[in-house]
Amino acid sequence: MPSFISFDKNVCTNLSQAAEKEWLETNGIGGYASSTITGANTRRYHGLLMAATKPPLGRILTLSKLEESLSMGEDLFPLSTNFYPNAIYPEGYKNLVRFDLTPVPTFTYSIRGITIEKSVFMVYGENTTVIRYRISTSGAASATPLFLKVRVLIVFRDDHWLTHENPALNTRYEPAPHGVFLRPYEGLPPLYLFHNAQSMDKDFFWYKNMEYPKEIERGLEANEDHFSPFALNFHVSGGTDFFVVASLHPHSEVDVSALFNGEIKRREGLRLPQPAQSPISGFPHSSGKVSGVPVSRSKVAAEKAVHKGENKENKRTEALDALLSAAHSFIVKRDSNKKSIIAGYPWFGDWGRDTMISLPGLTLVQGRFDDAREILLTYAQFVDKGMIPNRFPDCGETPEYNTVDASLWYINAVYQYLRFAKDLKTIRKNLYGVTREIIEWYKKGTRYNIGMDSEGLIYAGVEGIQLTWMDAKVCDWVVTPRIGKAVEINALWYNALKIMAFFAREMGLASELTEYNALSQKVEKSFLDAFWFPDGQYLFDYIHDNVKDAAIRPNQIFAVSLPYSMLPAKMQRSVVGVVEKHLLTPYGLRSLSPHDKDYIGRYYGNQYERDRAYHQGTVWAWLIGPYISAYTRAYAGAEGTCAYTEGLVKPFYEHLFDAGVGTVSEIFDGDFPHTPRGCIAQAWSVGEIVRAYFEHLYGFESE
Repeated sequence: MPSFISFDKNVCTNLSQAAEKEWLETNGIGGYASSTITGANTRRYHGLLMAATKPPLGRILTLSKLEESLSMGEDLFPLSTNFYPNAIYPEGYKNLVRFDLTPVPTFTYSIRGITIEKSVFMVYGENTTVIRYRISTSGAASATPLFLKVRVLIVFRDDHWLTHENPALNTRYEPAPHGVFLRPYEGLPPLYLFHNAQSMDKDFFWYKNMEYPKEIERGLEANEDHFSPFALNFHVSGGTDFFVVASLHPHSEVDVSALFNGEIKRREGLRLPQPAQSPISGFPHSSGKVSGVPVSRSKVAAEKAVHKGENKENKRTEALDALLSAAHSFIVKRDSNKKSIIAGYPWFGDWGRDTMISLPGLTLVQGRFDDAREILLTYAQFVDKGMIPNRFPDCGETPEYNTVDASLWYINAVYQYLRFAKDLKTIRKNLYGVTREIIEWYKKGTRYNIGMDSEGLIYAGVEGIQLTWMDAKVCDWVVTPRIGKAVEINALWYNALKIMAFFAREMGLASELTEYNALSQKVEKSFLDAFWFPDGQYLFDYIHDNVKDAAIRPNQIFAVSLPYSMLPAKMQRSVVGVVEKHLLTPYGLRSLSPHDKDYIGRYYGNQYERDRAYHQGTVWAWLIGPYISAYTRAYAGAEGTCAYTEGLVKPFYEHLFDAGVGTVSEIFDGDFPHTPRGCIAQAWSVGEIVRAYFEHLYGFESE
């Protein structure tokens, strides 16, 4: 089956264009392999084996890349490409005629009648990357002696750092079954390199001053040295596959064909998980009937939905399949063997807020109920004073509890789990007590002045700490200080109280049902009194003392998009209209109106400049999901609603061919042409697009 996402010679040999397209392979424990479609590393985060030594973190770049060349008699042809200051060397991209993303990243080179096909994939659950070469010849080339030379380049450093030539590196390596192993530095794991080369070139040296253009863009140090311990020489003969396997694990035998076939089978098996069957009757919709919102569904149903449009628009079908495949890259196992969600590649770990927002789209709409349950149970173990961790740092330090909204998103994720999986047993036994604990702590007060005021609204914040998702901070400067009562926090609070009332009703807890209903009614009135801005016909962003911030930001959209909304229909449409006019772009919502004096249209430059722009106009792709949900609710049943919301998704089909190919970027510039920025693959970007698409464009109530 041909790859949906592929690039021909015209793209591959256009270096400025091809170097902007990055591929990603993941291993389910936080490790990854990534580079550009030319094979030229343009980031410090690019490499063939970025190993997660303390899953899903503790990332160490071991094998940076392979320098490949093909010799044909006296002639030498490069396959690899590198950037150096004011130079490109070698220029193997000129021999690259095709790149395919699926079933695994595959590079096809053509040289004088010789075709070299290189495939790269990771083994699930292992810090192991396989690089396989298939070479075919035709005509006179088949009679010429051919040799493939593959030189190994290593760095062995933390994913955020850079390496330079140093005498501390151990240049020696030792034999191992089917290969060698080396340990360049004490304290770091050894790297095993398995291969089927006929000989080795034992010369070793440093490649100096390789340059990473993306780090220059980010205003960071951008040059690195790589050590090469040896090169592998493959004598090309018919019918032979050549391979290099890089791993942190010793293997008594290496069967590359079996590893490849096993990975393909595993990935195909991800497409048809079975739904849980445990129905709850009378499950409510959010606030009246919202067109197209499913009560429950499985990936089987999802595929039916995708293929409804196959005859009309095959491109849409393939794009959605790509998004569904991308969703799996973010689900990882921690050291505890429990699952979590990586917020984004290449540099994020598993963050509580991102995990809970991403969970419905990455798991539930695909029928991956076991994964969703395991993630919810994993985080339940870490709830402390009513808060789930904002993030798990590297090296096993204590989790960080510095977010006000993650716990409220957790309650929403538990609710969505019940909607889709219909698993009341798990709610009753394992999760209701946790959600009730969260509510009680928010009522009486917890860290960072998070607590309920006399009006029933949630206040949060202390100087120097940013607790909402708009959390950029430069040294001691909090860029978007939102101390006080934030609009999305109180929308989430109301939503959480209504969810708790629903749980109590389903479990027959009459007194708790009464308690939650009474408090939610109080919050509803207080919210409308406090946050509605009559002059602008939208919601204030936050309230602190006598200040009511009228900046037009996307946070107000959650008062319409969440399962339970306190806004009457007229206010819902007004909020959606203001957000559409000021914030909507083809790739999500701006974080601030372009008409605001603090608006910054480009996310570019050094750390200070980028953090300053992060929430001051930068477009966030994940916000397209809440916007679609809000629009669908506000205009339920109106003519053209479905066509309009489908149009909101279409730009992301094209984006699959840019930046991180086959996935969705973290952010985009607020100004046209909305250049993709940040992480090349972001969990909530993918998750929210998938969730919104299947909930609102292809619901299952009518099936």
